[in-house]
Amino acid sequence: MTSYLIVFVTAAAVTFLATPLVRRFVIRVGAIYQPNDRSVHRVPLPTMGGIAMYLGFVVALALTRFLPFFHELNRTTSSSVAALVACTLMLGLGVIDDTRGTTALSKFVAQVFIAGVLVLLGVQLRYFWFPGLGVFVLSGDLPVIATIAWAVAVPNAVNLVDGLDGLAAGMVAIAAVFFFAYVVLNPGELGPASQAALISAITAGICIGFLPWNFYPAKIFMGDAGSMLLGMLLAIATIEGVGKNLTQPSGGDIAATAGAIAVPFLVLLIPALDVALAVIRRTRRGQGIGHADKEHVHHRLMEIGHGHRQAVLLLYLWSALVSAGALAVGLIDGRFIVGLILLGAGSLFLVTALPRLAGRHGHGNGSSGAGPDAPADNATVS
Repeated sequence: MTSYLIVFVTAAAVTFLATPLVRRFVIRVGAIYQPNDRSVHRVPLPTMGGIAMYLGFVVALALTRFLPFFHELNRTTSSSVAALVACTLMLGLGVIDDTRGTTALSKFVAQVFIAGVLVLLGVQLRYFWFPGLGVFVLSGDLPVIATIAWAVAVPNAVNLVDGLDGLAAGMVAIAAVFFFAYVVLNPGELGPASQAALISAITAGICIGFLPWNFYPAKIFMGDAGSMLLGMLLAIATIEGVGKNLTQPSGGDIAATAGAIAVPFLVLLIPALDVALAVIRRTRRGQGIGHADKEHVHHRLMEIGHGHRQAVLLLYLWSALVSAGALAVGLIDGRFIVGLILLGAGSLFLVTALPRLAGRHGHGNGSSGAGPDAPADNATVS
């Protein structure tokens, strides 16, 4: 755990220190996000904060070469190289989108290409533990299809929830922490050092290091460069965590053995549901899937009266509840106990999801998208 902690702290520290420098650079080159009618922000702010997170990722990943704990992992796998290449390409795509803009189709094609590179470099979902069936092997082209689909879906899910200050970074940090706990408590054939746990620790670190600059009121946005980078890191961590763990999870109950399947999906449930609802909503209206709107979960929370900061914290709570439930499914032996935990988490989720007071509806009319915590109109970028 000490080695993971060193990597985590390094990723957080480098990201934290690099962000103000990246902010100055971004302002100098003019990469400024301009508010529009779909935005909850009223003032221009620098974007491409994902560059700082990328620097934290690279430094932390390089540090593992000097830590004896990761020596065998680096010697026997090429996953770190695959992660570095795929994340570099994803960052580049995000920078292009943040500065010049891209069409939804061209971005999708580029993402599929990057996911294909990831597959070629050896990161594939080839097999996983399936409850009642043991090791389930994907044959033929299924590993490639499943890996590419997941490596494209997760970055887009993170990109879509990046609508409020600190929202994407916080939710990804929560998901990464819980998945790290699951992987460490369920070590695979490689033992305590695993690529899934390493990537999860780095991902959580760069999110924590970026949050002080990105939490409301934000001084810089992560942009597509950041959201797609985080999504790719989460995708790699979950693929590695499931596809290279052939040992049955701790506990003999069916609820515990289901953890290998449930955890990676449940820790990403909130952004995944947001994506699914967005696709359904836009398809029913005859709009393209990439058509932007102002009806995501965070927009809805602000419409019922939650302020900017409150909506973000509430989504943090939901993510933590779902992720904790996933961890319980994966680690606790006993369906009754797991059921009680999930019931409690679900009940708290429903209670906090309800509008606080009917009288608060008037505060969020949806015209500006700004809650009571919104910044003043005369704020400037400096």
